[in-house]
Amino acid sequence: MTLFAAIDPGRSKCGLVLADSSRLEVLAAGVLPPQRCREQLMGWIRADQCSNVVLGDGTGSPPWRQWLMEQQLAARVVPEAGTTLAARDRYWELEPARGWRRLLPKGLRLPPRDVDDVVAQILLERHLNTQLTRPPGLRLLAAQNLARTVKA
Repeated sequence: MTLFAAIDPGRSKCGLVLADSSRLEVLAAGVLPPQRCREQLMGWIRADQCSNVVLGDGTGSPPWRQWLMEQQLAARVVPEAGTTLAARDRYWELEPARGWRRLLPKGLRLPPRDVDDVVAQILLERHLNTQLTRPPGLRLLAAQNLARTVKA
């Protein structure tokens, strides 16, 4: 099992995913404040759940690059161009519209939550050059849910 973490870096919130590249499946995902995101990433690394990090190259990436170097972690930097719009579309593939939202034309639908985790997933998919799946009902990591670990 080869696990990758991907980060959509931001100043106030970051998208984070952990995925198994051999099964092409997202194991954990969330939108967290930067410090909580760092804590979750280090938890995965300490538990030997992850040794590969993919980082978006957006405006929030310089502090992340510095922090990753300080932690002696190498990150593969991936271009973020177009990922926010792509994540809005991809959200509806991962979470099909229900109720009245189904009636809206696709171009008018806005996700009901932040999609930074979907951006992180798209960054990882760009790096791996393949699409990842999410199991139905995958619970998003939350700031208060940091103790969650992924079973090997």
